[in-house]
Amino acid sequence: MKVDGGVGWDLSSVGQQASDLEEMGYSGILTAETSHDPFLPLAFAAQTTSKVDLMTGIAVAFARTPMILAQIGHDLNATSEGRFVLGLGSQIRAHITKRFSMPWSEPANRMREFILAMRAIWDTWNNGAPLEFTGKFYTHTLMTPFFTPTNTEFGAPRVFLAAVGPRMTEVAGEVADGIIAHAFTTETYLRKTTIPAIERGLAKAGKSRDDFEISYPCFVITGRDEKEMEQSKQAAKQQIAFYGSTPAYKPVLDSIGAGELQGELNSMSKQGRWVEMGGLIDDSMVGHFAVVGEPAQVAQQMKSRYGDIVDRTSAAYANLPKEDQSRIVQELTA
Repeated sequence: MKVDGGVGWDLSSVGQQASDLEEMGYSGILTAETSHDPFLPLAFAAQTTSKVDLMTGIAVAFARTPMILAQIGHDLNATSEGRFVLGLGSQIRAHITKRFSMPWSEPANRMREFILAMRAIWDTWNNGAPLEFTGKFYTHTLMTPFFTPTNTEFGAPRVFLAAVGPRMTEVAGEVADGIIAHAFTTETYLRKTTIPAIERGLAKAGKSRDDFEISYPCFVITGRDEKEMEQSKQAAKQQIAFYGSTPAYKPVLDSIGAGELQGELNSMSKQGRWVEMGGLIDDSMVGHFAVVGEPAQVAQQMKSRYGDIVDRTSAAYANLPKEDQSRIVQELTA
């Protein structure tokens, strides 16, 4: 199992962070689009690493156009000598329309077309194919030599798609190179809903499972003593409650017979009762979402639960010393 580690946004230190993670045995370097740009840190990380994948986990697709992301993806893949993975997500309607002031409709269909449009652009740049992409949401039919990159030695980057619902997951199987499953996923949901949807998408495209990677950033509750374990558990409960308040994620709770909890969490979130929400997540529910154990137990537990279906993980061990993190990574990647 590959293991990916996150870096921050501070450009003065991100290069050293990336180098340290590569030295510890991590397989990939991750950035996320939250309060900062997800691409700039990877440009710096590319200069201080030589083996690890450089991944956005995720960048918001609908905040941009296929041409913009095709260009950014091309440049990062070229500068990293073929190590860039463009991890995309749709975000939700309110953020796309109110924060980014961009259009929103039919997210799964739009995302499918978005990725196909990028691939058409990359095909033009790398193989000289005419740019003749005309779809329902995106149209790209103009490309002149002045705007065509010439550093095409490493080709197009890989594309991973974040998905929770069956339809977006099926799109990932069909047009992407991998899926980023949400941390708010139970083993039951992963096996009974996510995997079958991926397989339907792969079948549509005539691809095999060998052509596709599943990344699952599962929760990990660990620590060197009882106090650290409890702190880790409480942090996980707060995060699970936060995700559980989202109506679109109710099917995940349904998978463990806890769907009725979603309405209560949603109501509390609207009242700003964020800390109280975590109290609704009991230890039994935590066990469905998280691997729980001492540092020496983490790798084996992850392998036994997910080793047959998950290709890479970005589970966080930030509360552990460097030597413990490194040991877990080495055991998972062995």
